[in-house]
Amino acid sequence: MTVIVLTNCPVGLRGFLTRWLLEISAGVFIGNPSARVRDVLWNEVQQYAGQGRALLAHTTDNEQGFTFRTHDHAWHPVDHEGVTLIHRPKTKPLDPAPTTTPRRGWSNASKRRRFGNR
Repeated sequence: MTVIVLTNCPVGLRGFLTRWLLEISAGVFIGNPSARVRDVLWNEVQQYAGQGRALLAHTTDNEQGFTFRTHDHAWHPVDHEGVTLIHRPKTKPLDPAPTTTPRRGWSNASKRRRFGNR
């Protein structure tokens, strides 16, 4: 089984993939091509993806039973003692809490409490 997921890729690439795979949802293609056809498809995806991202997952004979490849993703597959894991980049910490406190009575609920239910 082969699964290719495209994000923000040209429509022509999606049409190209429908020759060999079935598009079950927007940008999600599945099928059971031979390894040779799968590799040719992946090379075409990498060449014509443009600004988009792509992910290929397919069955293989390893402990996990599948493997995957990525193209222009922030998350990358990493081999860890024979098991493929995803390496996610560190995210930037959120801005610290504002140094100034909001002025009293700024919300509608606060105004209702202060002036009664009008």
